[in-house]
Amino acid sequence: MQLISDRTPGAIREIFGRDKALIGMIHCPPLPGSPRYRGATMEEICTACLRDADHLVAGGLHGLIVENHGDIPFAKPQDIGPETSACLSVITDRVRRATGVPLGVNVLANAPLPAFAVAVAGGADFIRVNQWANAYVANEGFMEGRAAEALRYRALLRAERVRVFADVHVKHGSHAITADRSIPELARDVAFFDADGVIATGQRTGNAATIEEIEEIGSATHLPLLVGSGVTEDNIVAILARTNGVIVASSLKEGGVWWNPVDPARVRRFTARAAEGLGA
Repeated sequence: MQLISDRTPGAIREIFGRDKALIGMIHCPPLPGSPRYRGATMEEICTACLRDADHLVAGGLHGLIVENHGDIPFAKPQDIGPETSACLSVITDRVRRATGVPLGVNVLANAPLPAFAVAVAGGADFIRVNQWANAYVANEGFMEGRAAEALRYRALLRAERVRVFADVHVKHGSHAITADRSIPELARDVAFFDADGVIATGQRTGNAATIEEIEEIGSATHLPLLVGSGVTEDNIVAILARTNGVIVASSLKEGGVWWNPVDPARVRRFTARAAEGLGA
């Protein structure tokens, strides 16, 4: 078993000031330009995001990620319009000012360049990237890792302070292209391409990564390890024993459904249980 003592907290400590972090998701409502957008004003969109942010931070989470999860079906990176980056920048800035906690940005699908732009404009500390190295077949079609292009863009922006947390064996897709490479090898590829942390996920949103996969990824690199889906009050202690933190969303929503508002009672129960794994 790969325990946290075997791995440096690195970027987690630098960003959050602690060795293990609980990171909540701000799933933005459909943004202008997306198929499900129905004319909500930016003020209405920000109000919904700030409500969730307030409940998550008040309940004890250490940081947040702003994500355009309402923009289903997601576009490929080259098809994401400037309106998405503009809206996410406004939301990120508003959330940062309201909460004061460390923030990340994830622009779906697999769009690290817009994410870096949003992070710079909105004052975020890191981005999440679902496919950083190699390639796979996603819901959106063929998806390539964009590490080389993204890191050159980060350098152009003079935004080296914005860190990269990258998924390994990313959810919502087929990995037949890299089927001859083991999960530990895929984790090492992400590290080799200068990610600052690695993320283990399940097969889809809300689906848990197995303990076996978490340990496989953790054994392959000394980068900070997070679990990015399927985290609940029932498995949080076991996960924190093996990682530097979690990204949690669906289990903190009303009814455990990702598109619902955050449920403050669920957040309180989750952080109370997580305290056992945090050593509090």
